[in-house]
Amino acid sequence: MGKFRIMTQKSPKLDFLMSEETYNLEMESLEAVGAEIIEVSAKSEDAFIKEARHADALIARGRRITEKIINGLEQCKVIALGSVGADSVDIQAATKRNIPVTNVPDVFIEEVADHTIMLILATYRRLLTMDKYVRYGKWSEGRPLLSTFPRLMGQTLGFVSFGHVARATAFRARNFGLRMLAYDPYIEELTMSEYGVEPVGLNELLKASDIVSMHAPGTPDCHHLLTERHFRMMKREAMFINNGRGPTVDEKALIKALQEGWISAAGLDVLEQEPPELENPLLHMENVILTPHVASASSRMWPETKRRVGQEIALVLTGRWPRTCVNPSVLPNTNLRRWQPYSMTRGPGA
Repeated sequence: MGKFRIMTQKSPKLDFLMSEETYNLEMESLEAVGAEIIEVSAKSEDAFIKEARHADALIARGRRITEKIINGLEQCKVIALGSVGADSVDIQAATKRNIPVTNVPDVFIEEVADHTIMLILATYRRLLTMDKYVRYGKWSEGRPLLSTFPRLMGQTLGFVSFGHVARATAFRARNFGLRMLAYDPYIEELTMSEYGVEPVGLNELLKASDIVSMHAPGTPDCHHLLTERHFRMMKREAMFINNGRGPTVDEKALIKALQEGWISAAGLDVLEQEPPELENPLLHMENVILTPHVASASSRMWPETKRRVGQEIALVLTGRWPRTCVNPSVLPNTNLRRWQPYSMTRGPGA
């Protein structure tokens, strides 16, 4: 038995990413600290608690880590997520128990930024409509339609939230000659200025933008951040892009905005319910481009995510700060005796 026990729920439904799960990538960091990963085949929350009670760490996968589970942990030092979003863990409960929750917010930023630009271009130039025109013998109809739209250069792109993905998108968007605005009350104005982005209020952004790109996180504070009132503020010719989290948008309001012409088009990688019901009106609109929550997907994503999960757990188990923490307020109050900050460039204790 290893020095540290790391527990995770064994998924009864393996997908293509987990079909040959060996945890070799996590163990690149964990083996050196004497840790072992144990899969729990628990069919209920109580069964999982019984198995994981003495775990030193949890990998949050396969089941939601609820307040009940967290309160049943007797010596857990860290809960690690292999994702940007932390929806599957009760963060407030973990914070009360002084357990840091780590995530991987920077592993697939470039992919999501690329996908955002792709959706902006494909939606703005009505790619799917143009494709159908060619396939269904409407060759001559493409030019008249696109001739009613202004060129992309000079249009205003507004970012709702200006985290890592929005910044990487802004870096790319500069090359298209876009004017850029951003609303994010948690980001310094100087940070936005570095990317050529003007900080504004949310209402001003919605009224001024030709393209609104949503990047808000899936936190309770951001649930339905955009509602019917907000879509009514937007230009009738504006389009909406969402590569963040589906629940940050009141989907019924978005559908109504598209149906009634408050906005002109949408490009969406995320929806409020995933997968959507086949009757969802968004699936049947000519002015909507949809992708199945794949913006982060690449051959690099899964292995690097697994490595980061192992690295974060190993850091905490050996008394150091993790690189990324969803609830950083727990860090100064931790009971770990050798808790030190960690820097990729300067090493432990920097």
